[in-house]
Amino acid sequence: MSDIVSTSDGVNQLNLESSSGDTDDVVDPWNVACNSASGIDYDKLIVRFGCTKIDQTLLDRFASLLPPGEKLHRFLRRGLKPFFLYTGRGPSSGSLHVGHLVPFFFTKWLQDVFDVPLIIQMTDDEKFLWRGMKLDELQKITLDNVRDIIACGFDPDKTFIFSDMSYMGEAFYKNVLQIQRLVTFNQVKGIFGFGDSDSIGKIAFPAIQAAPSFSSSFPHIFGSKKDIPCLVPCAIDQDPYFRMTRDVAPRLKYPKPALIHSSFLPALAGAQTKMSASDPNNSVYVTDTANQIKNKINKYAYSGGGQTIEEHREKGGNCAVDISYQYLKYFLEDDDRLAEIERDYSSGQLLTGEIKKLVIEELQKIVAEHQVRRKAINDEQLKLFMTPHKLNFNF
Repeated sequence: MSDIVSTSDGVNQLNLESSSGDTDDVVDPWNVACNSASGIDYDKLIVRFGCTKIDQTLLDRFASLLPPGEKLHRFLRRGLKPFFLYTGRGPSSGSLHVGHLVPFFFTKWLQDVFDVPLIIQMTDDEKFLWRGMKLDELQKITLDNVRDIIACGFDPDKTFIFSDMSYMGEAFYKNVLQIQRLVTFNQVKGIFGFGDSDSIGKIAFPAIQAAPSFSSSFPHIFGSKKDIPCLVPCAIDQDPYFRMTRDVAPRLKYPKPALIHSSFLPALAGAQTKMSASDPNNSVYVTDTANQIKNKINKYAYSGGGQTIEEHREKGGNCAVDISYQYLKYFLEDDDRLAEIERDYSSGQLLTGEIKKLVIEELQKIVAEHQVRRKAINDEQLKLFMTPHKLNFNF
């Protein structure tokens, strides 16, 4: 699986300026910003990070591995061997927003169709170091986030979720130490932009996010196996961590992790930034009521339509910047229906209010179903996922 997506193996410094001297999009694990109404220039970002686009040949190879009757996930359809999956979440607020669900929906699909183990890392230590949050507060937020993640439908017999602050030790910490010894301060400065005033905790943290890429970090799941390849579905802002990981993996005699990067679900105000937990009016949360979702979309979702009905009928809407269409692209399952909406909105036949109504209905359904599943999760189920346990796989 190591050739699903190729990433650069070096640890070169990120270049945030174009050759003309203009400032490009800012994308790193802690900041995402751009100047264009259509969002991040992913073509430039792919070149900068040394990634490779998922093309039709790779999609065909992917599809050939699926069980009969199973089709590719919509994220892959639309351009968005034994192995294990690893993804994570940095808990920064008590409730996830729908943008946080995107990687977990896709990871759940990968796990279902390939029937593989899944590791989910909760990087509460990262939020303590970067956000200055209190440890007790982080512990509660982490558990709240885990409940939201479990509500995506994961199976405890196939999934292990852990908090860095709780799990760090033994085999996992041994790998952290080995990674830390192999990466120099100059390298992490180049990759992450650390400066002399950054805490030693920040400088040491990347090794903690790298360690779950290796099966030997989880002997209760993989036994003594050190050669189980890892596939990491994650947002593209996490790429620097795994360029570093891929650099050190051969020196530890471990397989390099493979990555599938996702693009960002844009904020309601427009594609210049990703959703943020710090602005409640710029995100749709999984705790929102149906009425709150309706009001947020109607009031705050950036429109690519005309200023008047007459202008819209004449010139049509711009799907590239219209937030309602972008959300439908992520969450509407039916490809033919999506193509019809794009055609009708671009031609002016479908009005802004009408496309907003469509995305409101879709989000209300997704959030309502999520809330029902989350409410059913009790403390025992939470403990089951987060206690080291043997998963239902033989290695």
